[in-house]
Amino acid sequence: MSESTYSYPESITVLRELDDAGVLLLTFNRPDRNNGWTIELEEEYFATLLAAGDDPAVRVIVVTGAGRSFCPGLDMQALEDSAKRGKPMASIRRYPLTLPWSIPKTIIAAVNGAAAGIGFIQVACTDLRFASTTAKFTTSFSRRGLPAENALSWVLPRLIGVTNAMDLLLSARVVTAEEALQLGLLNKVFEPEELLPATLAYARELALNCSPFSLASIKAQVHADLERGMEEARMTSIVQVSEHTSHADFQEGVASFTERRAPKFAGYSKHLDINRGWYR
Repeated sequence: MSESTYSYPESITVLRELDDAGVLLLTFNRPDRNNGWTIELEEEYFATLLAAGDDPAVRVIVVTGAGRSFCPGLDMQALEDSAKRGKPMASIRRYPLTLPWSIPKTIIAAVNGAAAGIGFIQVACTDLRFASTTAKFTTSFSRRGLPAENALSWVLPRLIGVTNAMDLLLSARVVTAEEALQLGLLNKVFEPEELLPATLAYARELALNCSPFSLASIKAQVHADLERGMEEARMTSIVQVSEHTSHADFQEGVASFTERRAPKFAGYSKHLDINRGWYR
C-alpha cells in the first residue's frame, strides 16, 4: 500500500488502499450486514471521496464491497435503531447521494454482488461500472411504496434510455449482470475471481497513461453537456481546448508521445467549477 500525505478521515465501514499508480481502492466493509447502507457508511464514504478528490496522489478510485455483496440498499435494522434513538435518518443533514458525480477523479464501481436501492444509486453515480457475473441489480423503490429516490429518475434514463429506465424503475425487477451489460448499465462483466484484478488493471491503465487534469475535465464536461445544446457544447469545448493547451499536462502529453516514453503527468487536486462546467 502506498502512502498519501493528504489527511483522510478515520473510517471503519469503508476500507482504503492506495497503490503505487495512484489507484485508490475503497471497500464497503460491513460484510456481516452484506454492506447495508447506514448513515455511518454514507458519511465515511463521502468524506473519503471528498478527501480523495483533493488528494493529488489519487488519480482513479475503485469502489467495491467486502464479502458477497456490493450494497443491497438501506440497512433496515440501522433505520429502526436510528428511529428509536430519536434521530430518524430523514432528519439528518446529508450530502446528496449523487455526490460521486462531483468528485474530480474517475470513479469505477466493481460490483461484486447485490446492488439495490441506495446501492443501485451509488453504482449509477460512478463513471464506469464493472461487475461480476454473480451481480444482481434492482431499483427496488416501487416495491417499497417509494418514488425513485435521489435523482435516479434523472440519472438512469441518461445511462440506459427512457424506455429501459422506465422498465427498471416501474417493475423494480431483479436484473442480472449480463442483462445490465446489454442495457448499457455496465461497461464490462467478469467472472467473480477476475472482477477486482481486471478492474484494478483498467484503473491503473488510466492512472499511468492519462492526464488527471484531462480526466477531471472530461468528466465534468460530459455531465455539463447533458444539459447543453450541441452548439453551446461545441463553443465551450473550444474554450476548454485553449485552456488545456496552455496546461503542463498537454506539454507532457505531446513530449511523451514524440519521445516514445510513458507520460509523467502531475497529480490533480482542485474542485469542480460548477458554473464553468469543468474542474479547476
